[in-house]
Amino acid sequence: MRYAPNILDEIRARLSVSEVVGRRVKLRRQGREFAGLSPFNPEKTPSFFVNDQKGFYHCFSSGKHGDIFRFLMETEGLQFGEAVERLAADAGVALPKADYREVQREKERASLAEICEMAAVYFQDCLKLSIGQAARAYVDKRGLSRITVAEFRIGYAPGERDGLKRALLAKGVDEQGMIDCGLIIKPDDGRPTYDRFRNRLMIPIQDERGRVVAFGGRALSPDDQPKYLNSPETELFHKGSMLFNGHRARADAYESGSVTVVEGYLDAIAVYQAGVKSVVATLGTAFTEDQIARLWKFAAEPTICFDGDKAGIKAAHRAVDRILPLLKSGYSFNFAFLPDGKDPDELIAAGGKDAFVREMARAVPLAEVMWDRETRDASLDTPERKAALEKRLEDLTGEIKDPRVQRIYRLRYRMRLSNLFWESERGPRGGKASATQSRQYEALLRDYKQHSPRLAIERILLGLTVEYPEALEKYYEDLLERVVFLPEAHRKFLSELYRIVIDADGGPVANIYDEIDPGYYMVYDEVYGIGRVKDGRFSYNWGHKLRERVPVLVFKPPGDFVEDYFVHHVDWLLLGQIEAELEQEFAHVSNDLTEQELQRLLSVKRELMVRREEYTRRDTELADRARGIRQSYGLDAVVRDWKPFFEIYREGPERLAKPAEMQLLPGN
Repeated sequence: MRYAPNILDEIRARLSVSEVVGRRVKLRRQGREFAGLSPFNPEKTPSFFVNDQKGFYHCFSSGKHGDIFRFLMETEGLQFGEAVERLAADAGVALPKADYREVQREKERASLAEICEMAAVYFQDCLKLSIGQAARAYVDKRGLSRITVAEFRIGYAPGERDGLKRALLAKGVDEQGMIDCGLIIKPDDGRPTYDRFRNRLMIPIQDERGRVVAFGGRALSPDDQPKYLNSPETELFHKGSMLFNGHRARADAYESGSVTVVEGYLDAIAVYQAGVKSVVATLGTAFTEDQIARLWKFAAEPTICFDGDKAGIKAAHRAVDRILPLLKSGYSFNFAFLPDGKDPDELIAAGGKDAFVREMARAVPLAEVMWDRETRDASLDTPERKAALEKRLEDLTGEIKDPRVQRIYRLRYRMRLSNLFWESERGPRGGKASATQSRQYEALLRDYKQHSPRLAIERILLGLTVEYPEALEKYYEDLLERVVFLPEAHRKFLSELYRIVIDADGGPVANIYDEIDPGYYMVYDEVYGIGRVKDGRFSYNWGHKLRERVPVLVFKPPGDFVEDYFVHHVDWLLLGQIEAELEQEFAHVSNDLTEQELQRLLSVKRELMVRREEYTRRDTELADRARGIRQSYGLDAVVRDWKPFFEIYREGPERLAKPAEMQLLPGN
């Protein structure tokens, strides 16, 4: 059975290649791709790669290459039709029962696309004529170049009642075809049809193949409402599935590893013209499952750009609720809020591409947006109110269907709640500390003033365990328990932190935090950075100290990088311990040392040198990966005093910091 191209495109849009292949092949993210052992040939070194952005897999050992349909045919021996049916069921795409009907519908869609193309040419021509003078003035006012106008095929719909209708009739297009395209309106009272778009700047909306399928019209007169008017739903155009500029953005999103989502198509055009090519726009609708799935095909963590006013924050909160149930391992969203109520066009006009890119680099993860929403105005003055906050976060986390992602959210929120409850009552900054606590804190600070490289690495490592509790859970028994921490406070902190993690499925946090040694919170503050009480209010500036020490975290690196970085720091500490033990053994070597004992010590020393060389190699590799992560944002520098947007929002517009060059990794 033949399937129309749009059906196959819909299945591909809903199912990523890594998702389908990952059911059979264990994949590991490697830059912008996934790598794994070939399912076609036995091998020890991965030669099989998956690229979601380009929609294919490639096996270097066998030379096999293809999309999700081909993969099932190659690995399960299915016929093409069987593969389509299997994947359509997985994607929730209904297949047509009668092939000839779908073929006919595809022909009709092609015919409608031809009509839309003729309309686009008509609007482009009108912009160049004398009747388009006001529209050209508006284009100039928006700062759009001739190249941009031509690239996006911007046009003008004259103010007359049926200018487009008459032009298309003259080319042999019937009125029903224009109605089916949403270009003209047929009144219910029997009056003649008339143009839907009049006296508007016209922006063609193109599908993933680049075909014009609809239009967006911007009113040029304040009397014309609404300000922005889109084509209605048609056989070609479904707003809930479309992303404006998606066909242009795909290749650049693949190259940069990121994609930015703005609210309007004129904003998208302005950002594109400024040099950020991987930008798309929604079309006035709330985020849909289809749009979320399509965005994840562009990048694993798209950045949604909102205005920084109250309306923008509310829009972000609505988006969080829509995205939350769909979160899955390796896929999420970040949120950027523009300062001073500016939209992207205004920000670029004032500060150029760098100003926009810098704000995108300051984007905060979805988890941070949700945390701020639930805790910003939360009252924590009674046990019942603490319990209510914990229940809200637990209920929201429960909406995440992916069990691994749900658990990570639960772990992180439990640790944050513990510190939030402490700060609200009796933390070293939020209340009075005992004399013993004060002495412990002063002793810890004296240790830190030694500027020991080992202490610096310990602080980074402990901060990472707070930021990524899943790494603590995974490596505590095999690696972390072998580390000898210099300050006793560090060892106690790690034990308490692990207790919170392993008790994640136990009792409420409101009970756990009462049992934790106060020294835990002091170390937490020094290695990670918690909120501060300011004018009687909490500032949720979590993690700022860790990000000052590891600035690459500002750029929200992928999970595999973080895990490698975490293990790398554990290795540094363990290697240091082995070296110290070996030096002690050599220092106490007696004259009657046997040849066998000497060879053992020399063998250990040679093995240690090999491990050090391997460590140095991985250190360089991690530094290169970190630079690549930073450069994917288009920045050569990062704002030094990183803060979540919510902290900035409270401080006001004067908070903008100047960019400063920073090291990506300690010692690099």
